[in-house]
Amino acid sequence: MHRIVVLALDGVYPFELAIPQRVFGSAGGRYEVVTCGVDGGPVRTTSDFALAVSHGPEALETADTVVIPPSAVTEAADIAPALARIRPGTRLVSICTGSFVLASSGLLDDRPATTHWIEADSFRRRFPRVRLDPNVLFVDDGDVLTSAGAASGLDVCLHIVREDHGSEVANQVARACVVPAWRDGGQAQYIERPVPEPSAESTAPARTWALAHLHLPLTLAELAERARMSGRTFARRFQREVGMSPGRWLIQQRVERARHLLESSDLSVDHIAREVGFATAASLRQHLHATLGVSPLAYRRTFRATASSSASTSAPSRASAPSRASASSGAR
Repeated sequence: MHRIVVLALDGVYPFELAIPQRVFGSAGGRYEVVTCGVDGGPVRTTSDFALAVSHGPEALETADTVVIPPSAVTEAADIAPALARIRPGTRLVSICTGSFVLASSGLLDDRPATTHWIEADSFRRRFPRVRLDPNVLFVDDGDVLTSAGAASGLDVCLHIVREDHGSEVANQVARACVVPAWRDGGQAQYIERPVPEPSAESTAPARTWALAHLHLPLTLAELAERARMSGRTFARRFQREVGMSPGRWLIQQRVERARHLLESSDLSVDHIAREVGFATAASLRQHLHATLGVSPLAYRRTFRATASSSASTSAPSRASAPSRASASSGAR
């Protein structure tokens, strides 16, 4: 069984600390989740209570994945003996400002990462070698994943379940937790900005309509017309609300819909390409490879096999792929 160890540091935020147990614990026995501290003693929280943690830092030696929630600790030097127990090759995950611990240990140097947008400027000043993207909900760089503030811990944990066991299992976990399997938009939608004019309309209805009509050759002009805006106004407002252009957002939705169909149906690649709005199977192959680094058939073989194997005791090998940053939802 894939073992996930959550490292509870002094001054930990209780909500984020509980996310891994809630998400991975809802995955039908596919993961074992334990919580440890750096010395085996009680752990202070940001609330008016402390936690009695049953495991000490030796639990880190047994981890397949280590999750670091946000806390008052932001320097790896403060917990270096504990971190030294983590085996090479262990998957590392930070939630919110847990990324500061990873960055201060040098694990994020020259890698893409994210953190809570409020702390983005401070993070950049302290860790200039990290390729920070404060506009996304999480960044998957293979063996190291970082996520944004608070509830984005749900997003990255669900993403891990999806990568390990496919979207059907991830969707079941999301339903059990009563949260969206994917969220629409990145951190950009939560960053404080000047309040727009009172008459401003949202692009959300146009996005909802687009998700129901992905098979159509949607254009910016058509979406703008749905929102009753000019093309320029729609594109500007869309970027502000979602954190990316309409064209990029449409491609992401189509890729995510294609992933779902590849995992859950026997439809041909040509049929799936038409169903999700790519003009040809070649176009689907191009976009899937650009996003995940694999072909549609290779992706299907990996995740259909994963979904059908009830005897799996650990996370399957993940296809080699370029770094991925999630800034939008998928229609899954």
